[in-house]
Amino acid sequence: MKFIIIGGAAATAHGSARLTVDLDVVYERSAENIAALASALEHSEPYMRGAPPGLPFRFDPPTIQRGLNFTLTTIYGALDTLGEVTGGGNYHDLIDHCVELNLFGCKCYCLDLPTLIHVKRAAGRPKDIEAIAELEGLQRRLPKASQ
Repeated sequence: MKFIIIGGAAATAHGSARLTVDLDVVYERSAENIAALASALEHSEPYMRGAPPGLPFRFDPPTIQRGLNFTLTTIYGALDTLGEVTGGGNYHDLIDHCVELNLFGCKCYCLDLPTLIHVKRAAGRPKDIEAIAELEGLQRRLPKASQ
């Protein structure tokens, strides 16, 4: 499955001390990857966060194809699956601005620090603006070649 870790989990991967309670990912929107995303979450009971209990919802390929960004609750916690992110675009726009991580034996991609700062600034939410100062401090500590 093709996805990029963004948001608070990406900030943590870069050394942020802030805690996050959700995982934000930008997923690639090909039919094959959408099917893989639906399959990966099939047994996690995904449900639209904030939707009334009992509202019919299936996180399946047709639903994902008709939508774009989904804020979900799962039995594992909150998960935001984003087809596009403000200030960054889609998976293909962002993949060249990633670092590769090995998490639990799996290769994953995470937004690089400059791009993470850029998309947080573009989002403009108070919690993102608050995080930028710390992220910029982390960025200043990186060797110039990494920035």
